[in-house]
Amino acid sequence: MKFLAVLLVLTCTAMSQTPDLKTMSGYPKMVQTQVTSWITSAAEKMPEGEYAFRPDPAARSFGEILGHIADANYLFCSSVLGESNPSPNIEKTKTTKAELASALRDAFAYCNRAYAALNDENAHDTVKAFGQERNRLGVLWFNASHNLEHYGNLVVYMRTKGIVPPSSEPKPQ
Repeated sequence: MKFLAVLLVLTCTAMSQTPDLKTMSGYPKMVQTQVTSWITSAAEKMPEGEYAFRPDPAARSFGEILGHIADANYLFCSSVLGESNPSPNIEKTKTTKAELASALRDAFAYCNRAYAALNDENAHDTVKAFGQERNRLGVLWFNASHNLEHYGNLVVYMRTKGIVPPSSEPKPQ
């Protein structure tokens, strides 16, 4: 249900945005920008002592989710950029709030190159991703939706700890 609410907010926000959103390639750029902002803010808001929190022994910790998001952004976007995946296995090697915040910023900056290069002319060009030929637009949409999926996990973890997630904060008047 929360995912649908977030999707509705994104849709309404997108409808009031710049003319770039009239293009096929503009919308995923806007979604990626919004969700990476929320993830970055969530990483900042969660106290470092809660980075090891996991609601169930089988679940990833808050910090592991952040590392997974960073790793995945490198994976998706390196395929779109036609580069080798430069991810240093962040989920398994970074544990502190500072390390993970830095890794997220770096991963999102890397991924921004792939989104910036996307346009309506090359959106359907194929790239090798997950062992198959896929189009750029699809891979970048998959990346943005993967980020939204895991932002939803972060929201639940934050709510469990009594922290208001970034997407639910009151908007300035």
